[in-house]
Amino acid sequence: MADEPDVIVVGAGLAGLVATHELVKAGRKVLIVEQENRANLGGQAFWSLGGLLFVDSPEQRRLGIKDSYELALHDWFSSAGFDRDDEDHWARKWAEAYVRFAAGEKRRYLHDLGLRVTPMVGWAERGGGAADGHGNSVPRFHLTWGTGPEVVRVFAEPVLDGERRGLVSFAFRHRVDELLVEDGAAVGVRGTVLEPSDADRGKASSRTAVGEFELRAKAVVVTSGGIGHNHDLVRRNWPAERLGPCPETMIPGVPAYVDGRMIGITEDAGGRIVNRDRMWHYTEGLHNWDPIWPDHAIRIIPGPSSMWFDATGKRLAPPNFPGFDTNASLKAILSTGYDYSWFVLDQTIIEKEFMLSGSEQNPDLTGKDLRRVLRERGGKGAIPPVEAFKRHGVDFVVADTLGELVDGMNKLSRGPQLDLATIEEQIVARDLQVENRYAKDFQVMAVANARRYLGDKVSRVAKPHRILDPAHGPLIAVRLNILTRKTLGGVQTTLDSQVVRADGTPFPGLYAAGEVAGFGGGGVHGYNALEGTFLGGCIFSGRAAGRALARNLP
Repeated sequence: MADEPDVIVVGAGLAGLVATHELVKAGRKVLIVEQENRANLGGQAFWSLGGLLFVDSPEQRRLGIKDSYELALHDWFSSAGFDRDDEDHWARKWAEAYVRFAAGEKRRYLHDLGLRVTPMVGWAERGGGAADGHGNSVPRFHLTWGTGPEVVRVFAEPVLDGERRGLVSFAFRHRVDELLVEDGAAVGVRGTVLEPSDADRGKASSRTAVGEFELRAKAVVVTSGGIGHNHDLVRRNWPAERLGPCPETMIPGVPAYVDGRMIGITEDAGGRIVNRDRMWHYTEGLHNWDPIWPDHAIRIIPGPSSMWFDATGKRLAPPNFPGFDTNASLKAILSTGYDYSWFVLDQTIIEKEFMLSGSEQNPDLTGKDLRRVLRERGGKGAIPPVEAFKRHGVDFVVADTLGELVDGMNKLSRGPQLDLATIEEQIVARDLQVENRYAKDFQVMAVANARRYLGDKVSRVAKPHRILDPAHGPLIAVRLNILTRKTLGGVQTTLDSQVVRADGTPFPGLYAAGEVAGFGGGGVHGYNALEGTFLGGCIFSGRAAGRALARNLP
């Protein structure tokens, strides 16, 4: 780009692409500055399952799901638990605006770009069992046909077309170290040129410096992501008083470049950082037997039937069932003094209920191969990626008898040795509850409720049965680790995605979108996410930044 751009976007992830797309539509010139190479266009969104929260969608209505803006907003605020008048000021406004977007324009906006979703709607974060507590009252998790790569594609293509037309340019392997501020306004970026890299998407790249740069524009948009792979920052911000002691063992569910550097850099420039202690980490993390990035971890997205035991062999108490209340389960696990837990299940349950996060773990959906979807997900056995983890994953134990299973679990233990009799007693007690249609076991009741929903009954929740019945074997145990993923706090922003300064006033020329801004406002989720809201938050906040700048720049 020969002349100075209108806007510099820091980060080529989803939020950055969305902001750039909106600016290109308005004929603005954009320079995208990115520390990785071109192969990483779209950032970590590319590796996602592509889940999107919609409210009262055609897909929901076809499945008999009655949803509404009012119900979704109540669920959001009940889950968020906003309790900080100052830090949550903009987050509350973002929550109202985002749920309105999800109940209205969001689906059409994405549909017009060419994005489609599958007909089955998932029921994620089912909640803690109270009408006024955390969780989704109804299924809202819409899976993109094509998963994360498709979400990236629909925005990357118009941005790359803008590059061909001279409206967009890229500065890859340029790491921003400082925001330039003059007369109180952001006017550019300064940083380090990193040596060229031909590393494949997601692979860790060199940080060897080969030069320096300074770039200027009328405004800067920071879209650099969160802190998920920077475990030093995770530990520094960990809310021990709320969730318990920080895990000693954590495995990263995001690539190595998700380092959180730009949060501190934005703060140094005068931007306000809020809700640092709010984060979203998963309890169902697996060590990847075939990793892409360093310490690459995968999350199980479970159905509700697996029995869940803590490290001492005690079954987790309600509402700590698989897929119900992430933070409550995390707290319960850490309260034992250990940082792992166990699923115990059988072959029937794994075939119906195990799904793995990540576009690369779902090649049928990612490749938009309907025949393969029907063959692999409708046939005998678990889907191939799940079976591969069962065979090769270091966290899996498979056995024909419970005694052999517990022996295998004890070999994997990072804490106390499990007692066979104690485990058997709890499984037998649970199995007695599935002998008839009535039960006092809350998990068995929750499974029955889930199967009232057609989508779960058909494709997601196994028919209740005795786990110790050999006809459903073999038995399976899975060691579950804490997997780091999302930053729920961050740079505070107005509804235009304009950064807020330490004194509460808008920061001229400086905007932030995506995870670096807590997906909007410095923490639109509050303490808890409803799922399917992270990609959507990147889209909504990136869109707000792009449209505001397109409208307001001279």
